[in-house]
Amino acid sequence: MNASDNYKLDNPVWHSLNEAHKEFSIAYDHLKCYLPEVCPFGGYENDNDISTQADEYARITDNFFIVGDKPAFSGNLVLKNELVCLQMIIDQTCDVGIREDIVRLNKQSEKETFDLVNMVQPGYFKTKTILLGDYYGIFKDGHLVAVTGERMKMNSLTEVSAIVTHPENTGKGYAKQLIAYTVNKIFRENKTPYLHVAETNTGAINLYEKLGFKTRRKISFWNFIK
Repeated sequence: MNASDNYKLDNPVWHSLNEAHKEFSIAYDHLKCYLPEVCPFGGYENDNDISTQADEYARITDNFFIVGDKPAFSGNLVLKNELVCLQMIIDQTCDVGIREDIVRLNKQSEKETFDLVNMVQPGYFKTKTILLGDYYGIFKDGHLVAVTGERMKMNSLTEVSAIVTHPENTGKGYAKQLIAYTVNKIFRENKTPYLHVAETNTGAINLYEKLGFKTRRKISFWNFIK
C-alpha cells in the first residue's frame, strides 16, 4: 500500500484508465472514458476544455457521468443532474466474522448479477462491468441475493462497488460480510480499498463507518445525456 498515491483519488477515472484499467479506455486528448458497455464514467485532466471530446464520447453512448470537477460542455449535451458522493477510504482490514458462503461470481452469474444490481442501483452497472474486477455474491435457494465487487482500479487503489442486497434479504448482515471479504482481499493484494456513496445515503454511510471507512472528500458525478 502506498499512501502517497492517494492524491489520485481526486481524479479516479483518469488515473484508473491510465493504470490498471488501460485496456478499457477510450482516450481523447484530455478526456479518458470507459468503454460504455463496461462503465459509464469519464475523467479528464483538470483545467482543460473537454466539451468537444465529450461530444465525441456521446456519439457512442447517450447517458454517462464525468467524475470530478464540473466540466465545460457544449449545447449538444444536457446536464441531467449532479450526484454528490462521499469518497471513503479504509486503512485497516475488517474484523468481521464471515458466516455465509461467499462465492466469486463468474460468467454463468453475469445476467443475474446485472439484474440484481440494476434493480437496486439502476444506471451504473453495465453488461460488462463484471470484467473490471472480482465480484462476490451470496446465494439463497439457488438465487443471488447480495453482491459486492471491484470497479475502478489503479495500481495501488481499488474501488469497492455494487454493494447491493435484494430488498427481501436486507438486515441479515450480507452486505457487511461481503464488504469485509472484498476489503480484506484488496489488502492482501497490497492495495488500498475505497468507495463512493451518495451523501444522502445515511444508512450505507453508517455501515461503512462501522467497518472502518473514513470520508476523504466529497466528489461529484456529473450525469450528461444527449
